[in-house]
Amino acid sequence: MAAEAKAAIRSPDNLAFVSAASVWEAETKVAIGKLRIHFDPETDPVDHGFEPLSITLAHAAAAGRLPLHHRDPWDRVLIAQAQLEGLTIVSRDPVFDRYPVAVLRA
Repeated sequence: MAAEAKAAIRSPDNLAFVSAASVWEAETKVAIGKLRIHFDPETDPVDHGFEPLSITLAHAAAAGRLPLHHRDPWDRVLIAQAQLEGLTIVSRDPVFDRYPVAVLRA
């Protein structure tokens, strides 16, 4: 992860969130054999100071209304959440650049 992203996440001036969409995606990829992880994505982020971010009806509706620049449902929920909640996404995926959302490179 990029030093700037690490510093932003660790800063006591910032709240860091983990989306339910990220946990859903991780567990789905583990289940189909595309990902191996050595931590519990449900509890470890919270144990390390991340705030959980649930998926609301407003997030789901906003994700569905996004332009179809990208069809990944998890990414679309993350984009909608960032837009509605005024959050910055930490990612190295350039797909987020297609949407009006703040991105911090991981």
